[in-house]
Amino acid sequence: MSAEDWADAGKDTEGVRRVGRDYLDSLPQPPKDGSPKANADWWKGLDPEQQAAWTALQPNTVGGLDGLPATARDEANRIVLDEKRGQYRTELNGIPKPPASEWTWITAGMFPSKVHTDEWMEWDKKYGDQYRHLKSSLKGMNAIQTRFDQTGVGGLPEAYLLGFSPEGNGRAIVANGNPDTARHQAVYVPGTTSNLGSIGGNVDRMTELWRQTQQATPNASVSTITWLGYDAPQSIVKDAPFEHYAYDGAPAYRKFLDGLDASYSGSSEPHRTAIGHSYGTTLIGAAAQTGDLNADDVIFAGSPGVKVGSADEMDVPKGHVWNEEADGDKVPDIGRWGHGGSQWKMGGGVFLIPSDDAFGAHQMNTHAEGSGPQATTGAEGHSEYWEKGTTALKNQALVVVGEYGDVTAPR
Repeated sequence: MSAEDWADAGKDTEGVRRVGRDYLDSLPQPPKDGSPKANADWWKGLDPEQQAAWTALQPNTVGGLDGLPATARDEANRIVLDEKRGQYRTELNGIPKPPASEWTWITAGMFPSKVHTDEWMEWDKKYGDQYRHLKSSLKGMNAIQTRFDQTGVGGLPEAYLLGFSPEGNGRAIVANGNPDTARHQAVYVPGTTSNLGSIGGNVDRMTELWRQTQQATPNASVSTITWLGYDAPQSIVKDAPFEHYAYDGAPAYRKFLDGLDASYSGSSEPHRTAIGHSYGTTLIGAAAQTGDLNADDVIFAGSPGVKVGSADEMDVPKGHVWNEEADGDKVPDIGRWGHGGSQWKMGGGVFLIPSDDAFGAHQMNTHAEGSGPQATTGAEGHSEYWEKGTTALKNQALVVVGEYGDVTAPR
């Protein structure tokens, strides 16, 4: 469908929803600020016709409720995604294109300076913020659709859209495989600069992790989930030093993990791994510090600190906190001064991060290993922890599928 078709469909759908609100008002209502279990009980109490009505008439509500089945949330969120994509395309087409000449040179003193043209400045003042928001949001929506279209390629499982909103910096929760039936669940929190526009790269990371789990344990039942359910810091300098992004997002992360329990329909207890990168590790630490973290393992990568000073405070079984720090990753040692935790006992101290021995996490190797077809490459810097073929990715996959004995430590 064209953008105009989707826009027209959206208007028609809104009309139907207005008419249908009286019908919805007559149905059992979702619990106000309900727990995932309460949400699940409400959904189970509806008959199929009532569930279909709620999905069609209030997809935002259904798609955003932790505890509902992944299939129900996915169906609802795909409706919202399609409608918003059509709406945003139409709005973008209605904005004049930016002037072809954005920059010019002026002479200020002895040296020429590069500045925006007057035409571009006028356009940017009137349209710039809206234009950039629409472009960024559409980039993220298209990336999510690309993942949908990859289902089956190389055995990649169905994708499930468990959360979605283009408002503000955006929200997106995308699962590889159905978490309601997967024996192993991994829920990844991305870090600074993450938003809807950059969701594609984070989804790709969890896609690579899912593929690696299949090499670690062929045919393992796994769901790897990208959870962008919080407002991540958007600037390394201006935002990342502040802790409120982590504490503000922590309750939503805990609620999502609890929701995975409420909707689980597998034959045995799920094994769940919380994974964080960069500031995402800070959020996971804040979630454990301020409530119950419903996870069995925690993996940190490139962590600037997790607000607590010991692995024992991470609310998972002893010995189930894992950490990776690649060569050349400067974030951990810089970030410790803002997000490191304290430990007042022998060998402890302040500004401790998961890379410190005193913290007590298992350190996982990120250097190249082996030779021949089974050889892995090393990860370097802050962004290569999920690169295909790396030791860092292999070790994460081994934790996700519970093959702890095969995880390698730095030499």
